Amino acid sequence: MGKGFFQIPIAVNEPVKSYAPGTPEREAVLQQYKAYFNSQVEVPLYIGSEEIFTGNTRSMSPPHDHQHVVGVYHLAEKHHIENAITTALEARTKWAAMPWEERASIFLKAAELIAGPYRAKINAATMIAQSKNVHQAEIDSACELIDFLRFNVQYMGDIYSDQPESSEGIWNRVEYRPLEGFVYAVTPFNFTAIAGNLPTSAALMGNVVVWKPSNNQIFSAKVIMDVLKEAGVPDGVINMVYGDAAMITETLLSSPDFAGIHFTGSTDVFNNLWAKIGTNIGSYKTYPRIVGETGGKDFIVAHPSAHAKQVATAISRGAFEYQGQKCSAASRVYLPKSKADEILSFVKTDIESFKMGSPEDPSNFITAVIHQSSFDKLASYIEQAKKDEDATIYAGGNYDKSKGYFIQPTVIVTTNPKYKTMETELFGPIVTVYVYEDDAWEETLKLVDETSIYALTGAVFSQDRYALSVAMKALQNAAGNFYVNDKPTGAVVGQQPFGGARASGTNDKAGSAQNLLRWVSPRLIKETFVTPEDYRYPFLG
Repeated sequence: MGKGFFQIPIAVNEPVKSYAPGTPEREAVLQQYKAYFNSQVEVPLYIGSEEIFTGNTRSMSPPHDHQHVVGVYHLAEKHHIENAITTALEARTKWAAMPWEERASIFLKAAELIAGPYRAKINAATMIAQSKNVHQAEIDSACELIDFLRFNVQYMGDIYSDQPESSEGIWNRVEYRPLEGFVYAVTPFNFTAIAGNLPTSAALMGNVVVWKPSNNQIFSAKVIMDVLKEAGVPDGVINMVYGDAAMITETLLSSPDFAGIHFTGSTDVFNNLWAKIGTNIGSYKTYPRIVGETGGKDFIVAHPSAHAKQVATAISRGAFEYQGQKCSAASRVYLPKSKADEILSFVKTDIESFKMGSPEDPSNFITAVIHQSSFDKLASYIEQAKKDEDATIYAGGNYDKSKGYFIQPTVIVTTNPKYKTMETELFGPIVTVYVYEDDAWEETLKLVDETSIYALTGAVFSQDRYALSVAMKALQNAAGNFYVNDKPTGAVVGQQPFGGARASGTNDKAGSAQNLLRWVSPRLIKETFVTPEDYRYPFLG
C-alpha cells in the first residue's frame, strides 16, 4: 500500500572521470584490468535463483589478444530456455505487484553501485571483452549505464504522474500495468550500457525479462548481473541466457506468453525476428511490443562555409572512436571541393598520430575490432578499394590479426557517390568520402537522403544559416538523431534520446520516457460517485 506521493531524486548525468596519469581512477581500473586478465572466470546461466553450469562451454578472449583466454561461459539447451520462461512468469506475480517506489529503489541502488564499488570492475571488463580504451569504457559502461538507471526511474515517475482530467462526480485515473507475459531482451556487443538498459528498462516498469547478451559481451554482462543481484533485483525478474541464438529465439517467440522484444543489433536479424513474431501472432495472449534499434550508415555533410578543422575533428572522432563500432559512427562523408583537400589533410594527420594497441595502455586511441569475421570483412573492403578505379585509399589501409584484430583507421575517397562502402554498413574504422562541387549543395543533400536505407544519425557542418535551414528540411527523415556542427556520435541520456527510423529501427528513443511507455499497458479506471438509476435522459422529457 502506498503511504505517500514520493518524490524521485532528480536525475543528473554522471560526471566522466578523466583517467589522466596519476589519478586514482586510472590506478584502480588498470589494477582491476590486470586482475581480470590474469585470472579465469566461469559464467553460468542465471535463471531464477540458480546459477546453472551446463558443462557445454565456450571460451572468452580479448579481441586485442585473441589467443589469451580470460574465462568460459556455459551454453543453454532448450529446456533451460523453457525453464527461464516458467521462472520469469512465476516471478512476475510478485514483481508486478511490488510498489513502484520499491522497484525504483533497486535500480537507483544499482546506479550507485556502478558509480562506486563496481566502476573499475565494469570498465575493466568492458576494456577486456570489447577492446574499448579506458575513455570509451568510462563513457559507456559506467556513465551511460548509470544515467540510464537514474533517468529511467525519473521517467517512470513522470509517466505515472500523467493522469487524465475528471469532470464533476467522477474520478478518472490511469494505471500503467506491466505487459502480460515476459519480455525478450537481445543486446549487442558494442555498448555495455545498452546491454544493461534493455533488460532493466522493461523490468523497471514491472515486467520480467529473459535476456540474451551478445556472445562477445558476456564477460562484462556478468558484472551487470553481479550489480543487479547486489542491488536487490528479485530472482527470476531478469534471467540471463546464452547459447544457440536460433534455438533461444525460436523457443522464446513460440511461447504464448511472449509479450515484447527489446532489441539492439543488425537490421537483418531484427527483420527475421519481426517475421517470426508475425508468423506466430495468432498464438500470443497479447500483441507483442516490438522495439528495436538496428543498423546505420551515418553521414557527415559539410557546406563550403564549414570550418575545415572542425569537420576533420568530427570525422576523426565520429568515424574512428571505438574503431567505428558504434551504430552512430560516421561512415560516409560529403565534402565540398573547395575544402576537401584541407579537411582530408587534417584527418590524415590525425590518423598518423593515433596510437593503436591494447586498451591496457591508456595512451592507445585505437584498439581491436570485435572478432575475426569482422576483421576479415573489413580487410576485404579495404583490399577491394585498392583495386577499384573509382576508389582510392587516402589514409590507412593496413591491418594485422596475428595477435589481435587490428584494422588501421582508413579513409577511402571515391568518385562514385553510390560506391559500395558509401551504402553498406561496415561497422569498423573505415570512412568513405565523396567530394562534390561547391554549387551542388541541394543536389548533394538529396544524394545524402537517398543513398542509404538507414536513418540513424547524421551531421551537417555549416556557418551559413540559410544552408543549414535547407539541410534541416532536406534531411528531416534521414536521421533520428541529427547534429548541427558536431559529430554524429555521443548521445547523452536525458539530453539526446537515441534512435532512428527507416531500416535503423522503430525509433523508440532509448534514454527517454517514450521508450518506457512501450513496456506498459495502461488501464483507464473511471469511478462514478453517484450512479444513475434511471435510463431516461432529459431530452426524452
